[in-house]
Amino acid sequence: MLAQYVYPSLLGLFRIVRHGRRWRALCEREELGRFECELGALAALREAYPQARLPARLERWRFLPQLGVVHARASNEDQAHWPMQA
Repeated sequence: MLAQYVYPSLLGLFRIVRHGRRWRALCEREELGRFECELGALAALREAYPQARLPARLERWRFLPQLGVVHARASNEDQAHWPMQA
């Protein structure tokens, strides 16, 4: 999952998503644009959707940090502790 800010509204789910070095501004699946910083994306969303009454400060949005992919393999020891059911 990419790092992103999210804010639910009656108009849909608004997201500001890190995409490489840029930030994407989205309402549901519709992309409004790409910006150099998250504040630029926020300003564009607020201007495009004034009826959504989006908070002006990102501190009021929920931040979801980027999560790495977790790889797990069962070892022979782990398999011994999990009985098979028929």
